[in-house]
Amino acid sequence: MTKERILLGKEGEKIALRYLKRMGYQIIERNYRCKFGEVDIIAKDGKFLSFVEVRSGRNFIFNTPKESITKRKQQQISKVALNYIKRYQLTETEARFDVVSIKFSPLEEDIELIKDAFELAIT
Repeated sequence: MTKERILLGKEGEKIALRYLKRMGYQIIERNYRCKFGEVDIIAKDGKFLSFVEVRSGRNFIFNTPKESITKRKQQQISKVALNYIKRYQLTETEARFDVVSIKFSPLEEDIELIKDAFELAIT
């Protein structure tokens, strides 16, 4: 991954955090890591525990941000989410997977929140 992509990703996560807060999400954790991988943001949205994947870039020509999350990535995020739920004994809490898409353009940022973007994916 290039330095520019890393910086763009970090900036995207900052924008996503501000956006989610404006949308009423209560941020619990950023960049939660375990042996299975990482989830960008974990937050509460009403009764839901939301595991949020942030996708940012200058363009999404060939697919949408939601489509850019492959089955393999969904499986990884699912495993991390299950690890978090088990670790903090949250098995009675409703959870979902959300995606925040940030498309950078010369004039502005185009931000989209996709709630319940994919189902739990474990093989």
